[in-house]
Amino acid sequence: MTRCEAIRENRCALRGDENRGAVGPARGLDRVDKSIIEALQKNGRESFRRIASEIGVSEATVRARYARLCDDDILQVTGVTNPLGLGFEAQAMVGIRTTGAPEPVADEIAKWGEAGYVVVTAGQYDILVELVCADRRQLLGLTNKIRALEGVASTESFLYLALWKQLYDWGAPVGNGSAVEERVG
Repeated sequence: MTRCEAIRENRCALRGDENRGAVGPARGLDRVDKSIIEALQKNGRESFRRIASEIGVSEATVRARYARLCDDDILQVTGVTNPLGLGFEAQAMVGIRTTGAPEPVADEIAKWGEAGYVVVTAGQYDILVELVCADRRQLLGLTNKIRALEGVASTESFLYLALWKQLYDWGAPVGNGSAVEERVG
């Protein structure tokens, strides 16, 4: 079975201190790695034995590859929920403009439990942050907390009214960026 991370032990999700996302070349993934990723995107509770059987390798190979993918911050298996459906009444995407480098601001916000998604971007905003809050009062408090951070020039909040689509099954890209279509075996 797959290993679960305790929420409080992995507050920055896939971002490690030495890795700020896809700013360098991706580590090479072979068809076995890609097949494991796709199988877990379809069913994060799938057994290593069944995955191994489907792709034609040993269970030990799947277990070792899974561990390496997790250790390399390429894969994280978790339950995905709709916060609005769970009773959180305020969810928003906040665009942030900074006065200087965005990384210090992003580092600070990434420590907050309410910030489930923090990315440094190119374009109108330097940072995008997704906040999930119990209510609008908490959302107001957090946006004020963002505005008070050193280096923040301005913010713009986009309050979610309904979650229409949320997918995490895009597959692992191959050479030209398209998803893996053929199976190992």
